[in-house]
Amino acid sequence: MSKTDSLISTAQQEAIVAAIKAAENNTSGEIRVHIEAHTDKPTMERAIEVFHSLDMHNTAAQNGVLFYMALTDRTFAIIGDKGIDAVVPKDFWESVKTQVISKFKEEAFTDGLILGISATGEKLKQFFPFQKDDKNELSDTISIGK
Repeated sequence: MSKTDSLISTAQQEAIVAAIKAAENNTSGEIRVHIEAHTDKPTMERAIEVFHSLDMHNTAAQNGVLFYMALTDRTFAIIGDKGIDAVVPKDFWESVKTQVISKFKEEAFTDGLILGISATGEKLKQFFPFQKDDKNELSDTISIGK
């Protein structure tokens, strides 16, 4: 069993990646998911660290979004880069986080992530619509931490 499979099943990974691809079909925005078991750092601090380690701050329109989870810790964060943060409503990330966490409370982690990814994709489409010359700047695969 791989390190990835010990945190999230292949079927769950495939469903989440499919949601990322579907969301990104309508936007130039970039969405990543990072899952790890535990972090010794405060959730947002670790999420920001992961955001930078995945080079998410290097997209052309600064419109990358990271969904970060530490499963054992039961912590979650969403981070949007400067470009997207400048245009979404002030409460947007908190609203998405609330939707995601409502599913997490039902132990529906995959459904929660898919719901959040879909909502994020819809908002990104408003401000960063897909252009025919768009390139997928970041991998759609799930990043797995320690």
